Amino acid sequence: MNLDFFPSRRMALYMVKLFFTRSFAVLAMLVAILLTLDLLGESGDVLAYAGNGDAELWHYAGLRAPQIAATFLPFSVLLGTLIMLATLNQNSEIIAMKAAGLSAHQILAPLIAAALGMSALSFVFNERIVVRATASLSAWQAVDYGPIPRDSGVKSNPWVRDGNNLVNVAIVAGRGTNVQLRKVEIYNRVNNSLTTIVQAPRGHYDAASKSWVLENARQFDVARGTVRDMGTVRFGRDIRPDQFTLAKVDPDALTFDELRAAIADLHDAGRPTAELEGNLWHKISGPLSALLMPILGSVAAFGLARSGALFLRAVTGMALGFAYFVADNFSLAMGSLGAYPPVLAAWAPFFLFLLVGETVLFRTEE
Repeated sequence: MNLDFFPSRRMALYMVKLFFTRSFAVLAMLVAILLTLDLLGESGDVLAYAGNGDAELWHYAGLRAPQIAATFLPFSVLLGTLIMLATLNQNSEIIAMKAAGLSAHQILAPLIAAALGMSALSFVFNERIVVRATASLSAWQAVDYGPIPRDSGVKSNPWVRDGNNLVNVAIVAGRGTNVQLRKVEIYNRVNNSLTTIVQAPRGHYDAASKSWVLENARQFDVARGTVRDMGTVRFGRDIRPDQFTLAKVDPDALTFDELRAAIADLHDAGRPTAELEGNLWHKISGPLSALLMPILGSVAAFGLARSGALFLRAVTGMALGFAYFVADNFSLAMGSLGAYPPVLAAWAPFFLFLLVGETVLFRTEE
């Protein structure tokens, strides 16, 4: 038995070249189409803010494109693999490889190695670009596509309870006692009935009095329908600064290390972290899903093209890929509900479909 998975260097480079060109071509097509549709739906909101124009639309597209690319990269790898293998099968190149003594796994080995490299590239792309774009876009959307403060540690749209009242902040910047609030709304309630709404463009924490200070506050009386200026207002003596910074953690806007640190902070504060732990592990298993696509799409590579079953094999490979994405989302949802442990929620679909793909490959070709 020949255990060399790369018996021909020339053949391996040929397969890798086809794999990358097909996969990135499909990814470019999907990003262009989906970004255009998304921009058409969101352009009205972007331009609704006074002063926004073409530059802001391009800025929105620049922030949204990395998100779309990261989301659809595994799907692009699946489609690129199917197109490539179906073409090789149609042109009898797969038959020539098998006639030369290559097994199914030796034919797929260069693709799997290339997919592993693409998974690593996807992880780095997510850590370096996507999380920053997501954080910036979330902060920009929180202020209705207006100017946002240039502070570090930006978080958007947390809710905090102050006794019977609710506090909402559009943007939270900084950590500890240096927390800065932007676009603050306090919903004052009596017997669970809304009485007044206090709004302020900014606020900060006063460590001396251990309370929060709002500047240029205005109060809306729900019963009378009147608005009055209140100037400087203090509130929330029982609200700790970390309740704003930890009230809402967006895993998509944090790197792996940042999310792990946020989970540790939440755990120390006695907050539930199971959902975030699942998202933490999925930051690895998600990009690694590209490794599965050559195995799941390999069903399109083998079998006689003239038998008329090539199209059916390609559809089967696509169905397996779609089934993985559905199972992955379902597993994460179950992890968020607490039905699955976080590690199981993130990794179970990957290993399940790895076994499914290998079983299909062994039963049909090996």
